[in-house]
Amino acid sequence: MSNLRHERVRELLKRALGEAIRREFHVNDVGVITVNDLDVGGDLRTAVVFISILGNDTQKKHGLQELEKNRIRLQSHVAKTVILKYTPTLKFIIDDSVTRGNRVLEILDELEKTSPPAVVPPEKPE
Repeated sequence: MSNLRHERVRELLKRALGEAIRREFHVNDVGVITVNDLDVGGDLRTAVVFISILGNDTQKKHGLQELEKNRIRLQSHVAKTVILKYTPTLKFIIDDSVTRGNRVLEILDELEKTSPPAVVPPEKPE
């Protein structure tokens, strides 16, 4: 399978799954669920879905449980949107890279505030 086709199918699946999640789940119950990335197997029969859940700890736990519980229904929605010979079996994994990235930015801000200002030497006239 060509790499371009594989990439297009991955993006279509990612978009369709994100839309299905948005329609199926209420933010008050499960927080905000976003599909960060999707890794599709070479034969397009399996897909690992990397998700982020924004909300409190209860919402995060409940959100992942609801995704697992409704996996078949979500696969059905994706199958109706993206026509493929085989609909990939979905596996959900929490992707905490956004949270880790925000923490790194916070640390950098703290370091910037506590460090003395950098002294820029004056330019020499030519």
